[in-house]
Amino acid sequence: MSSHREAPEISKDPVADNTDVYAFISPNRKKSVTLIANFLPLQQPDGGPNFYEFGDDVAYEIRIANSGTGYADIVYRFTFHTEIRNPSTFLYNTGQITSLDDPDWNRPQYYTLTRRKHGNTIVLAENLRCPPVNVGVRSTPDYEELAASAVHTVGSRRVFAGQRADAFHVDLGSIFDLGGLRPLNTAHLIPLARMDGINSVQAYNVHTIALQVPITEISRFGTIPTNPARPSAVVGVWATASRQKTRVFDRVSGKHTAYGPWDQVSRLGNPLFNEVITPMAEKDAWNSHYPAGDSNYAAYVNKPELAGLLPVLYPGAFPKLAAYTKPRADLNAILLTGIPTGVVEGFQNYTGPIESDMLRLNLAIPPTENPNDLGIIGGDLQGYPNGRRINDDVVTIELRAIAGATIPLVDKSYTPDAVVADVTDDTQTRANALPMDAFPYLAHPGGGYQTMPGTTKPGSGGYEPPAPAARRKKKRG
Repeated sequence: MSSHREAPEISKDPVADNTDVYAFISPNRKKSVTLIANFLPLQQPDGGPNFYEFGDDVAYEIRIANSGTGYADIVYRFTFHTEIRNPSTFLYNTGQITSLDDPDWNRPQYYTLTRRKHGNTIVLAENLRCPPVNVGVRSTPDYEELAASAVHTVGSRRVFAGQRADAFHVDLGSIFDLGGLRPLNTAHLIPLARMDGINSVQAYNVHTIALQVPITEISRFGTIPTNPARPSAVVGVWATASRQKTRVFDRVSGKHTAYGPWDQVSRLGNPLFNEVITPMAEKDAWNSHYPAGDSNYAAYVNKPELAGLLPVLYPGAFPKLAAYTKPRADLNAILLTGIPTGVVEGFQNYTGPIESDMLRLNLAIPPTENPNDLGIIGGDLQGYPNGRRINDDVVTIELRAIAGATIPLVDKSYTPDAVVADVTDDTQTRANALPMDAFPYLAHPGGGYQTMPGTTKPGSGGYEPPAPAARRKKKRG
């Protein structure tokens, strides 16, 4: 969760596992959109000597649909290659890494960025540098500078690929223990004492591909939409990872070589869709399909399993939800078609009748100065499910939606159960490091030396060592 290890097959292939997708109007560059996709979940910062990295044999893509078909009109592809500078050492670095071309960094990664738009493919940039992982205070003493130097300008775009702190937060330990929510522990079928939520991904890192592109590059008519009611103001966004069909192991080199056409092995649009909507037997197939075919999964949205489980797991807490038998038109709109005009005052992100899982962003709604992390259900039209921002509390939003909070949007006769206002996993104030104010927005990753399990210092990637004089004094003492 959001899509960490969400399907049996992709959980065995973490380098291609898509964990989160974000799409929002850039708050400090309001004529541009920021698109972010994270991969390689649950990275322990101290995972040396072979630290985490992108796969040279994986094609990572961010896809945009702007014509209502459920197929991508624009695709940005990132492909990587890795070098070994010193084949005689087992070390990731043989000294401090002070720049992206530092010879002491033994395993740098580079990438090519291409764009396919309406069938035409062009290479936007080649040999762009990734930053190293955040090894620790000795090896990467000025990680902020290393990361900043890996933000590249490509024409009117900005691009970044590298390790970041995971901004997602969720209480996996409780939720997957028979649907437990610690704040509601006493109401559970198997009651426990009430507890605060625990963020299971605290201190973990991910690998991020991020783009900041002009709105005019991805909008349907190449303009900056100004009328939120127009269908052309909305774009759909999702991300994928693909591998070549054939993989051959070479016993001499000890490596695999890939051949043949590319096949999609992972995809992600709305957070938690494949995680908690799709049945386990269909999760792997879902990952390989295009959004345009998601009508095959509409039955699971219209009658979600979790909505049926909540009244059983929390006896007496959800009587109205238990009695509601109509198809969940609210969830169908949020997840599969977008919300049409007239449902939420002043808002729509409807992409047409083709049911397809993707983030839907209305490009004509500017960023708010006072964001609410509950997004639209919190009265903030710039938040999820209008795209997705870094701080949007998507677990609470989607739990409350499934519990019935959004049914009145499409069925005025329904009043949600009183407990819905308290439904949360309570991790929103226990998130990982704080986001940055500028692109790529996700915080610097926790460092290997700095990070103790379960803790990351907000905003700095971990630990602030004492001043050199203080360290020397302590040593003399």
